[in-house]
Amino acid sequence: MSLDSGLKGRDTHKNRKADCYETPPVAVEALLKNAWIPKKVWEPCCGSGNIVNVLRASGRECIGSDLNDYGDPTHFYGRDFLMERKAPDGCQAIVTNPPFMLAHEFVRHALTLVPSVMMLLRLAFFESERRKDILDGAGLARILVFSKRLPMMHRKGWEGRKANSGMAFAWFIWELDWYDGGRTEIERISWER
Repeated sequence: MSLDSGLKGRDTHKNRKADCYETPPVAVEALLKNAWIPKKVWEPCCGSGNIVNVLRASGRECIGSDLNDYGDPTHFYGRDFLMERKAPDGCQAIVTNPPFMLAHEFVRHALTLVPSVMMLLRLAFFESERRKDILDGAGLARILVFSKRLPMMHRKGWEGRKANSGMAFAWFIWELDWYDGGRTEIERISWER
């Protein structure tokens, strides 16, 4: 394993390739318990399908797409989300864990495509001046913060030591028709069963 800037245990961007860190299914189950999700949704960074599978098991129609092919014949691979000009027919929401390096671009673009956007992001995403346009007055209705750190999201194909996450994650939920004086509700949720 190569090291990034001498940080122990961190792979270089070259080794991280597509930045595919699979979402723990328990994170999606917690979202289902704490947020209203429409019947038809789009997961544009589906990887091998962790989010898609949980949403489908809940009775939702979930369309999965990704730039890279992870081998699931029910997903649409070779689709660059940032180049998409419309959501799949009938989709009212995007639910995804975007590539970390492109998270703010994914949020901005998603907000132009559907009325509801739910993204699993690092909690630190909320403290940025650079993202002010999507954090203030853009319909950020709720932030669902995990009260306990999520199980580690290891890079696809990771064969090293498994560990708990050292980062705080939350579901950020934008609703285009949200207005509560511009205030965002912040709630603590649990992923444990």
